[in-house]
Amino acid sequence: MAVAPLSQKEIEDRIAGLPGWSADGDRLTRTYRLPSHFAAAALVMHIARIQDELDHHSDCTLGYHSVDLTLTTHSAGGTLTERDFTLARRVEDIAPGHGAH
Repeated sequence: MAVAPLSQKEIEDRIAGLPGWSADGDRLTRTYRLPSHFAAAALVMHIARIQDELDHHSDCTLGYHSVDLTLTTHSAGGTLTERDFTLARRVEDIAPGHGAH
């Protein structure tokens, strides 16, 4: 099934509900700061599980006390789609100190 790119207005509307996330061209980005390397590594594992559930994978970089995410939909020509925002919302829900707990 083809996934349609979002318009600039749709991107702006969706990103307004995701504090800490930003649109950088055709990419959605976010950095999480965590209290330890172990906590950051654990978050990466949780993100990987969500990505597999959604069958939508991001670029995820593990730092010493941080996790950097870059989301885009490669199958839609490297643009932002609803799939990127669904993944971002799911990550927000499980990120320590962020989202709904």
